[in-house]
Amino acid sequence: MSAPVFGTGPYAVSQPVTRTEDPRLLRGDGEYTDDRNIQNQVFAFFVRSPIAHGKINSVAVESAKLSPGVLAVFTHDDVSEAGYGTLPNNLPLKSRDGSPLVKPPRPILAEERVRYVGEPVVAIVAETIEQAKDAAELVELDIDSLPVNTSIIDSIAVDAFQLHEEAPGNVCIDFQMGESVAVSQAFESADHITKIRLVNNQVFVSAMEPRAFIGDYDKNKDRYVVYTGCQGVFGMRNLLASIMNKEPEQLRVVTSEVGGSFGMKAMPYNEYPVILLASKKLGRPVKWTADRTESMLSDHMGRGSVYDAELALDKQGKFLAVKVSGLANMGGYLTGTGPHAQTMNVFKNITCMYQTPCIDVNMRCVFTNTTYVGAYRGAGRPEGNYIMERLVDTAAREIGMDQIEIRRKNLIPSDAMPYTAASGQIYDSGDFESILDKALLYSDWKGFLNRRQKSEENGFIRGIGICAYLEVSAPSGKEMGGLRFGEDGRVTIVSGTLDYGQGHRAAFAQILSARLGIPFECIDLLQGDSDELIIGGGTGGSRSVIAEAGAIYETVDKVIDKGRAVASHILEASIEDVEYFDGEFRISGTDRSIGIFEIANRTLENAGANQLPETLDTELVHTTAPSSFPNGVHVCEVEIDPDTGIVSTDRYTVVDDFGTIVNPLLAEGQVHGGVVQGIGQALMENIVYDKNGQLLTGSYMDYQLPRAVEIPNILFNDFPVPATTNVIGAKGAGEAGCSGALSAVM
Repeated sequence: MSAPVFGTGPYAVSQPVTRTEDPRLLRGDGEYTDDRNIQNQVFAFFVRSPIAHGKINSVAVESAKLSPGVLAVFTHDDVSEAGYGTLPNNLPLKSRDGSPLVKPPRPILAEERVRYVGEPVVAIVAETIEQAKDAAELVELDIDSLPVNTSIIDSIAVDAFQLHEEAPGNVCIDFQMGESVAVSQAFESADHITKIRLVNNQVFVSAMEPRAFIGDYDKNKDRYVVYTGCQGVFGMRNLLASIMNKEPEQLRVVTSEVGGSFGMKAMPYNEYPVILLASKKLGRPVKWTADRTESMLSDHMGRGSVYDAELALDKQGKFLAVKVSGLANMGGYLTGTGPHAQTMNVFKNITCMYQTPCIDVNMRCVFTNTTYVGAYRGAGRPEGNYIMERLVDTAAREIGMDQIEIRRKNLIPSDAMPYTAASGQIYDSGDFESILDKALLYSDWKGFLNRRQKSEENGFIRGIGICAYLEVSAPSGKEMGGLRFGEDGRVTIVSGTLDYGQGHRAAFAQILSARLGIPFECIDLLQGDSDELIIGGGTGGSRSVIAEAGAIYETVDKVIDKGRAVASHILEASIEDVEYFDGEFRISGTDRSIGIFEIANRTLENAGANQLPETLDTELVHTTAPSSFPNGVHVCEVEIDPDTGIVSTDRYTVVDDFGTIVNPLLAEGQVHGGVVQGIGQALMENIVYDKNGQLLTGSYMDYQLPRAVEIPNILFNDFPVPATTNVIGAKGAGEAGCSGALSAVM
């Protein structure tokens, strides 16, 4: 592993460099998918199921086909005749009996049954979107209603109607992981057992930019070009190819700006392959953009689970074991990520910062007649942390111990690192007690009683909550390392990650500037084009900085090796005498040197001489570092109006250990956003269906999102303990705000 190089000056690693893309975006010059228009394009609109569960008798589209401007109408039969498959789920999960995750087919357009309100049944393509919508009114759906299960509790009842024949009892996986025997023994010997039931309410993802997709088929090349917002173009390309039974090279996926995703845009949706089929049939680009109502009906949802959790303690308040049995809503079908978040990720994240000798996690993932569920910021990490922190607070009250004391008593000490948690995860670093102390100090925990008294004098109730979280970031995988040198003295990072609001351009340039010793201002970022990648892991699971830093470091090492060979030839010196420092190759012990950009420009003219490399440009596949463990403490104070029940967040303090922070400004922005989402879920957001499966919270008139006026000033502090498992010591920051906020507010 290369030694970390952080550089000096205003653009060094750990400096708060502003996002380089912001001026363009703030001027309104960004290009999101819906901003893109292609000559001769036409528009798609989807007819969706108006009921939550039913048997399709017939779909009459003849009148729609004759409607003005309509170019084509597609049903399941058309998709099937094209040789398309179903939307994939490739998770290798298994139930406790060893049987694989049950994966019922998820059709692109509904075939024999519909299983949630909003399921696509018919696609209409017309010259204008207005004509497509008018034609949709002429489609006649004859669907016999079937019994509806909107609750996971109702769906597992003995007499519940089955959504899928392949999933008896409406359960797709009966997951168990942990040491069940050891846990049972610990509970038998416990002096106190705390039991709670928790509901982790279901929420909309609510990205600022709705989903949009443009498909453009090239007949001459038998190739599709896709324009869409996603979390990784390489993965999106490969998944679309598998659905369409095409070779991945037959598709090119291009992503420009993305207005938020939070896990929701990571996978293909039903609409996408239909649009590509339509483009091929019509020989014209086809565009579709969801309106907000469509988004609420068809975007995958987040969270939605019920947990029965137990904590065993001894007389001193030490944790002995944790046992969790839960149900998680999957909706009408499986997404590519839903079951993983509620099984493996909950299991990995349940122990948080605490010395907990053994755990046993049992989760059943259940089909219901609601929109499908997938990854939502944190994807099991906030859920696992929420379970543990609520157990800790409840146990403290039950045994009469202070909530800080019980946490301090059970924290993993810093001298125990590396520490193997009951989940099997090996925590490489951390100083949890110091972070707790910092949070108590910065939040003025001791002054809470005075603030409570003042609130009571004003007629309000004041409460304080604390959360100590630790989350497990994405595991090791593959990422592209790529550097390209231009004749104009610029260098381009080619990345398989994808920036959808994180600020990668600045952060990655800081890493490369420090490592290669070149000016920050001469570095560009190329992302979002699958044709430019040899592999790409995308962005998610707080992986991007860790993955890309490793890829940059490995690529720079290759570039320097190439440059030393060329420099030794040009400067007529032994390669062993060539050193590299701050953008220059130097002959040790002399004043002779040549800059890296001059080397880049002269490689071609020296190519072949003594087998010299033809270019400094380098591309490689990098194996990323293993999971890291961002952690921290959140403290939240709220005021409650006893007359109206209105809850206001008044003070919010965060102390995080993200390891090495490449850019504190960007990290703080990530924390702020995550905290807001946590506050939103805890106090405002909640998806509601009626007994017939109709969505009652289908607009922002009925579904409350947090507004700026409802968010307190968030005091962010960092207490970095660098990770030992990756080149720069980073731990990831993308999901930490959500992981801490949900528990702290509740």
